[in-house]
Amino acid sequence: MLAADRVPGALLFAGLDGVGKKTLALMLAKALNCARRPPGGDDFCGECARCRKADEFLAATRDDLARRRENKDAQKRLEGLIYFDIQLIEPITRYILTEQVRQLRQVAYTRPFEFAQRVFVIDDAQTLHWQAVDLLLKVLEEPPDTTTIVLVCPNAYQLRPTIRSRCRLLPFSPVEASVIGGVLADGRKLAPGQGELGVRVAAGSVAKARQFDYDDFVRRRRPWVDFLDGIAGPATRSAAATDWPLVFDATKALAENRDDFAETLEMGYSLLRDLLQSLEKGPEAPVMHVDLRPRLARWAQNLGFEGLEKLKSGLDQAYRLQTRNVNPQFGFDVLAIDLVAEAE
Repeated sequence: MLAADRVPGALLFAGLDGVGKKTLALMLAKALNCARRPPGGDDFCGECARCRKADEFLAATRDDLARRRENKDAQKRLEGLIYFDIQLIEPITRYILTEQVRQLRQVAYTRPFEFAQRVFVIDDAQTLHWQAVDLLLKVLEEPPDTTTIVLVCPNAYQLRPTIRSRCRLLPFSPVEASVIGGVLADGRKLAPGQGELGVRVAAGSVAKARQFDYDDFVRRRRPWVDFLDGIAGPATRSAAATDWPLVFDATKALAENRDDFAETLEMGYSLLRDLLQSLEKGPEAPVMHVDLRPRLARWAQNLGFEGLEKLKSGLDQAYRLQTRNVNPQFGFDVLAIDLVAEAE
């Protein structure tokens, strides 16, 4: 599209976090304005005055966003909002706020200050406030010739159909496992089994691969391993055979950090998926927790489909109640008791 000079006024980059959506959107913004890009060219030089200026704009944008996020006064958080010719728009609170999009709308219909093309990159577009969506729609319906808007989000279907229909969708695929393996190996010494686990955990995301810490991952997973060992480890599942101290220590550990509870649940769901795969497909099942294959097989066999269904219901209940003032440990305790009682 860039080489043919046919870049639409509105683009939607959708795909897994950490596969380069925002990076490519910012590269496109620079390429659209690069002074050295020849007719039919499809890249930016990174050295001309415009490319250097674009980097300055993006650095100023990030600094401004960080400063506004730290401002505790909601009324002053959006004071003096100014948009450059290349502008990164991200959530300041939980949402991309109405005033942020109102500023975009006002600036979009004016001529760029220094560049040939003004580019707005809206990252985490799924967090647009519903009132902000209505304002954005009006710009997307009739985008100015001198403005390009790129929306970035993990899943296109998190956006309203009216937004999706006005954008050219570019779906991003997960990065190949060989590339992820190279990222994991860069500057780190991982044993073969640890590297394979890292590739599965990253699931095609370069960002997750860069953040992967084997020891930290095993530490965070430990309470779930103890929980499953306690209720599904014994050869004969019964109240008498259950290691209740191990189980209740595990439920306490699972619930002790409320700030990371969503991450705790995500770990639980990943183990549940592996258990289902193990039960259905056996030893060669495509599981994430490859270092736990023998345990996964034993847990899955002992729990069976009924036990796994009950485990899923317990995780779903914990997910629904996480925003309420409910003690999550109590819920995990009840889940453990129900799973053991179901076997008797």
